[in-house]
Amino acid sequence: MADALLQTVLLRKEFGGLVAVDDVDFVVPDGAIVSLIGPNGAGKTTFFNMLTGVYKPTSGSVVFADEDLTGKPPHAYTQRGIGRTFQNIRLFQNMTALENVLVGMHARLKGNLAEAILHTRRVKREEAAARDRARGLLDYCGLRGKGAVIGRNLSYGDQRRLEVARALATEPRLVLLDEPTAGMNPQETAEFTTFVGRLRDERGLTVLLIEHDMRVVMGVSDRVTVLDYGEKIAEGTPGEIQSNERVIEAYLGSAAVATS
Repeated sequence: MADALLQTVLLRKEFGGLVAVDDVDFVVPDGAIVSLIGPNGAGKTTFFNMLTGVYKPTSGSVVFADEDLTGKPPHAYTQRGIGRTFQNIRLFQNMTALENVLVGMHARLKGNLAEAILHTRRVKREEAAARDRARGLLDYCGLRGKGAVIGRNLSYGDQRRLEVARALATEPRLVLLDEPTAGMNPQETAEFTTFVGRLRDERGLTVLLIEHDMRVVMGVSDRVTVLDYGEKIAEGTPGEIQSNERVIEAYLGSAAVATS
């Protein structure tokens, strides 16, 4: 596909005798918002982990911006322009919100070890610019004035927002959000749905989303892909997915299909 920013070909992950992801072909078009959905245990997070180098595929390939990244370490994916959040929040809990965002900028800073030790002018300028940008990202993600707050002292919703700010600090072209609204109240969820659209419309980012809240998925996605037991069972527009019998059966059982 000519406009594919991310593409997988027959991507597979086995854990011993268990096939967690079963030869999945998958495309994320440049500039799109794509959701990956499926019942619990469908293999969604395992799939994400292969797209970011956390897991090495058993077979198949991951191609990003026309470069095959299969088997490369996680930092290589970050350097190429893939940022992510996690299903279970992974902040540096004893660092401030500002420091957490600065960690995300590490891959883009140019100062070397010797310059850091000597604290040269170039390093000082770079650090000052990084702090300014980090504060801007905190503001953008709804955390204005909270840069000095220790990560563990932020509310759950704010910790989720901080993870997004840290991902944006890596300067991604593609951002992967793993169940970002989990644990949020309805108002926070609605606000975050709008925010995902802004990431594409204001920052030009491509977004890949794992999400269980169907209101979020149907409200923001251009395309939806469905996994069940590691297999891709459906792909299409939100409307097509809502009426797909295999999807209804995966979520609700065969009886729901029979009565629909």
